Amino acid sequence: MNKNKWLPITKKECEQLGWNEVDVIIISGDAYIDHPSFGTAVIARILEREGLKVAIIPQPQWKDDLRDFKKFSNPRSFFAITEEKMYSIANN
Repeated sequence: MNKNKWLPITKKECEQLGWNEVDVIIISGDAYIDHPSFGTAVIARILEREGLKVAIIPQPQWKDDLRDFKKFSNPRSFFAITEEKMYSIANN
């Protein structure tokens, strides 16, 4: 388990944790903020507490070559997608 540390958002951070693969990848429209007022963090920490290796893709670029979606290999269990809180016009 990754107690008291941010969950990985890059392949390098996964490698630093000694992970060759992850169980779950959460894709979020918001920036990753590890605080209980943010749904992505709550869901990720619950999954982590259940023994799953969780990585997060925050605010992926979807208008380019989709590299953000390809930075991790396929998860062992599933992808999860959370909606964003940020108003889309303000985000652009």
